[in-house]
Amino acid sequence: MAEIYQVEFKGSRRELFFNSYYHSLNLNEYVITQVEQGEHIGRLTKKIEADMDFSGSRRPRSILRPAGDEDQSRLERLRTNEVEYQKEVVQLIRKHGLNMKIIDTECQFDGNKITFFFTAAHRVDFRALVRDLAARYRTRIELRQIGVRDEAQRLDGYGVCGRRQYCNGHLQDFAPISTQHARIQDLSLNPSKISGNCGRLLCCLRYELDLYESVKKQFPHVGATVETTKGTGTIERIDVFAEEALLRCEGEPPCRIKVVDILNSAGKGPRRHSGKAEPPGRVENKEEMELKRLEDSSEETE
Repeated sequence: MAEIYQVEFKGSRRELFFNSYYHSLNLNEYVITQVEQGEHIGRLTKKIEADMDFSGSRRPRSILRPAGDEDQSRLERLRTNEVEYQKEVVQLIRKHGLNMKIIDTECQFDGNKITFFFTAAHRVDFRALVRDLAARYRTRIELRQIGVRDEAQRLDGYGVCGRRQYCNGHLQDFAPISTQHARIQDLSLNPSKISGNCGRLLCCLRYELDLYESVKKQFPHVGATVETTKGTGTIERIDVFAEEALLRCEGEPPCRIKVVDILNSAGKGPRRHSGKAEPPGRVENKEEMELKRLEDSSEETE
């Protein structure tokens, strides 16, 4: 079977392709790929070593050839044209009085299609705009409405951690995220610290979630009184990565214990926040309302 490569296109969009013609390829170089209607250009980012079964999904298309000098020059011209097209489409949007914001423009390498990505609060009737654009550029026009998480992915950037945004690194799909994910990891519920550039909850909140859940299930809850080989005390904290709990015994300094050190749990003490809804009649403060908005937004299908 031909080699399989991952190719990244503009906007951090990634697809798998077969090296059907057995070209000599190097990672990080540009290649011309087969797409639904014509050819497009992207950068090789990964060679897939594992065997993959495509019986239940669309079979990858082919890499047609490595990009030559003429292809590179054409790509530079396309990027320049995309900037000009974006300025022109903004003027046409104003002409038609449409409430939409153009985020990015992408020209297909062979010139058979131009895609305009936009955000809008509601569905937009852009049929008249498409007709004007088709008449101006004499090619197939696609207007694609995207969500704010997709917007951040297309524009690229760096997160609060100083590293490249998760969605631009290796994230393939936007999975639902809730504030409960932050609670499980004992993170601050300050909205400014757990939201990304897109204004939604950080995608990386899911990254170590399984580890936190599996380790915490092994220990009694924080605040519980337990009998251990080192004495009876209260669990103050669980060190997930060391798979240890911090135990405080009366009159003694805190010590660390493993799961095997626990003899019995009295089950006393306050439990961790369950993440369940607050009882009716409770007044939410401004921070809680913002967290609720972030959580609801992250659950949306975009």
